[in-house]
Amino acid sequence: MSDFIPGLRLGRLCYLEAVKPVLDTRFPDLQFSAALIGSGSEILGFDTEMSTDHHWGPRVLLFLTDEDYQHYHQSIHEAFRNELPVRFHGYPTNFTLPNPADNNVQLLQEVQGGPVNHRVDLYTIRGFFLNELDFDIDESIAPADWLTFPAQKLRSIIRGAVYHDGIGLQAARDRFDYYPHDVWLYLLASGWNRIGQEEHLMGRAGMVDDEIGSAMIASRLVRDVMNLCFLMEKQYAPYAKWFGTAFKELKCAADLLPILKGVLLAEAWQEREKHLATAYEYIAEMHNRLGITKTLPIKVSNFFGRPFLVMHIVGSFADHIRARIREPELIRMAAGKLIGSIDQISDNTDILSDPRWRMTLRRLYE
Repeated sequence: MSDFIPGLRLGRLCYLEAVKPVLDTRFPDLQFSAALIGSGSEILGFDTEMSTDHHWGPRVLLFLTDEDYQHYHQSIHEAFRNELPVRFHGYPTNFTLPNPADNNVQLLQEVQGGPVNHRVDLYTIRGFFLNELDFDIDESIAPADWLTFPAQKLRSIIRGAVYHDGIGLQAARDRFDYYPHDVWLYLLASGWNRIGQEEHLMGRAGMVDDEIGSAMIASRLVRDVMNLCFLMEKQYAPYAKWFGTAFKELKCAADLLPILKGVLLAEAWQEREKHLATAYEYIAEMHNRLGITKTLPIKVSNFFGRPFLVMHIVGSFADHIRARIREPELIRMAAGKLIGSIDQISDNTDILSDPRWRMTLRRLYE
């Protein structure tokens, strides 16, 4: 194969040089949008040469109106099967069939001639969002919807690239650009609440010589701090593989990464606590710069007289943020326990990646 081409660039070239000419010739009056969004490391801009070994290659998502999809999707699919080149910029355009034993992954596969099993995937806009989020794009987005959309899915929808937009794909994507203000406040409050639930336990485990348990709790707190940073900088967090990579792109990362690394590399709970306390005070300053509450204290203190440094008792950040919520449905939700969103409840891959769970989870907020 030729030198590695990042997937978004390869997708743009594929659209311009291979897909568009077929559409211009065979379907000159067709209204459509073309993009590369949804699943795949290339959508986030994080793909490398290793990414080419699965679900990667010259591919484009083609969006049609409901009527055109019904009438033309099969003939368009066949046109690409027979008219795409078998190789494009050094990569095969032919893919293996989805492998049900491996999450329906498709691999690049060399063929000598057509037809090719291409990845010009055809959708309607409504069908795409039903597939990704189990959400009907024709409906309004309720607070319970926002709280059951995994952040990794939202990031994959607003990232990537739109190569041509003839039927309003970008307008649909723009609806998911970021959480509405009161949803954001609820998530921030829930994020601080998560830290308050465990920040005192790290030292308590260490004090009884359970350094493994202490380190485990500390790593959870590091992730909670990082998730709060994504929220405060209004960026959707990706899934675990790219979580740290995406964190490096945040404005706070240059200051926080050495501190958080110190937490994870510490061999004793006292050292972990020192670094965590520094991290808590840093994100407390970040909170105050947001201006969403009155200025809150940023110094850690002992946990109810016990020798464990925490932020929760000093600032009550969650309660102050909760008090600023004005949307009635979210006020009702926030009046009880701050369970947060799907991402703050579970990190189970199947729950976060399979949209069929969403309606079940939505009942948590009713």
